[in-house]
Amino acid sequence: MAIMDIIKIPDPVLKTVADPVAEVDDDVRRLMDDMLATMYDAPGIGLAAPQVGVLSRVIVADVAKREATEDHPEVEPEPIFLANPEIIWQSEATSDYEEGCLSIPEIYETVTRPAEVTVRYLDRDNEEQELNCSGIMATCLQHEIDHLNGVLFIDHISRLKRQLIMRKFTKAKRLAEAG
Repeated sequence: MAIMDIIKIPDPVLKTVADPVAEVDDDVRRLMDDMLATMYDAPGIGLAAPQVGVLSRVIVADVAKREATEDHPEVEPEPIFLANPEIIWQSEATSDYEEGCLSIPEIYETVTRPAEVTVRYLDRDNEEQELNCSGIMATCLQHEIDHLNGVLFIDHISRLKRQLIMRKFTKAKRLAEAG
């Protein structure tokens, strides 16, 4: 498994809609494995292929450590691999969660999303699956599916906050390129 470079804003790849995967084959599984290693290394709880420069509808996630409790601080990894994920149901009830993103480091903002979702996807064996989820998993999958559609979590916050964040990262990129 290789650690991949994570793309940061304002890279236009992050605003591009990803293409469906024809089937989950060895190449897609290798991508999933590399993405998982990259996500754990970052560290994060979810990663979408566009964040590593691959415009394919592929996501990896593992929220097990976030769900650890004081009584059970040590948890085994529980990675999930999704190709062509789509939300087929979402609750009317919402939840707020302070989200961050590996492509927008050190920025955290509260985002309101449906509290529960059902996601249909292809697993590592190219089998169609459905996952009903709530809590942090529901938030994580919605966040990552947004990435596949060229949407960032900052697109869900006020225009003013979003503009300030974009200016900060655009300026940092200009300075890095000039340096």
